[in-house]
Amino acid sequence: MRIFGLEVTLAKKALTPVPQRRGWRALVREPFAGAWQRDLEEDRGTVLTYPTLYACLNRISTDIGKLPFVLKAEGDDGVWRPASSNTSYWPVLRKPNGYQTAQQFREAWMLSKLTQGNTYGLKGRDERRVVNRLWIMDPFSVQPLVSESGEVFYQLNYGTGSNLLPENYPGGQLIVPASEIIHDRMNCFHHQLIGVPPLCAAHWPAVKNLKILKDSTSFFSNGANPGGILTAPAGMSDEDAQLVKDYWNTEFQGAKAGNVAVVGADMKFTPFAFKSADNQMVEQMRYSDEQICQPFGIPPFKVGIGSIPAGTKPDEVNQMYYGDALQTHIEAMENLLDEGLGISRPMGVELDLGPLLRMDVGKQAEVETTLVSGNVKTPNEARLAFNLAPLEGGDTVYMQQQDFPMDQVRKNKIDPAPAAAEPPVPDDDPDDSEELKALQQENFMLKALEAARAEVFRNE
Repeated sequence: MRIFGLEVTLAKKALTPVPQRRGWRALVREPFAGAWQRDLEEDRGTVLTYPTLYACLNRISTDIGKLPFVLKAEGDDGVWRPASSNTSYWPVLRKPNGYQTAQQFREAWMLSKLTQGNTYGLKGRDERRVVNRLWIMDPFSVQPLVSESGEVFYQLNYGTGSNLLPENYPGGQLIVPASEIIHDRMNCFHHQLIGVPPLCAAHWPAVKNLKILKDSTSFFSNGANPGGILTAPAGMSDEDAQLVKDYWNTEFQGAKAGNVAVVGADMKFTPFAFKSADNQMVEQMRYSDEQICQPFGIPPFKVGIGSIPAGTKPDEVNQMYYGDALQTHIEAMENLLDEGLGISRPMGVELDLGPLLRMDVGKQAEVETTLVSGNVKTPNEARLAFNLAPLEGGDTVYMQQQDFPMDQVRKNKIDPAPAAAEPPVPDDDPDDSEELKALQQENFMLKALEAARAEVFRNE
């Protein structure tokens, strides 16, 4: 059968599913044995709603999502330049599939990797066997398989009604070879085909802060008044106590908190003491927020926790964030796309870092001016950074005439310039030619100048 432009058949070899019970999925569904019976489990969707965790996931996925794909080719001089847009690799990089833009595709790639530890990209091919579509699969619907000979396959589990499968496909399962899947994974602690995401390490700090927020919500929904004790000096029956309790809970909680209570029988209400210093809610939440940022490699101030360290420049902040939180993911995406799309040297896929490390105009002008004056860039290359048209003569690197080669300066000896060639002697009679006399005089002056110059060099 053909699917996604690929001839797919069920593998006849014995395939062994890769165990995933020890991974992140088990922790999400049930943090410990019996948790769901006690209503203590935390659903993954609930944990992801915690603001700091959401901010970490959103920051990384959107920052990588805004870096456009660039197809580059290496020239004979070893310099990588943008490749022609006529290559067969460009269509899938520009539009990976029918329902996602390239930016949405990159964001989906990163969210799957950060929340599940694995990103599965299914390839679609045209009649030339060239990859022209890519889909990010749901990690819960993909099962890695290993054959007896060590070959890797992937089982895609979908319902029979899914439009991704052929009609009447039995069982709603599809097994494809590893050549048709781009598999990006993080920290393979338990198996080389199963990644563990940073969300796993950030799970418990997020759960703790969620519980603090829930308790705070309950407290403030009661008018920020703690509970208390109703006492009757003369005592009362259990039936009367239950009636008073129901009356109190009905008339003085929630929106009715603060109403005036009228209770007979000399009853008194003693509120529980509430000491914010003992709770230290703000300090506890701040510490847990910093723990959430750690596995993602994000400086806390990038998600609104704390402030930028004193003396740190904005460029240094972006470079720190890029090196700790983004670079590994960017390099992995570039390498996997090269391999998955069949791109080899002298071509390769890169993510343009310009939108990420973009500087303010003043700083950028200072940097480009320094590069041009330092003979690293031509004027037109610097103008291109500001989206300005090239100028005539701007494709040349300019240098000062008094500059000398470094090897001569290091030897403290500068070789004199080569002597000018003597002008040709005309065939006319030397006694009657005024032009010949002028040439002879000019030649004499050139020789005198060269002799004076050589004397200066010897004295130095």
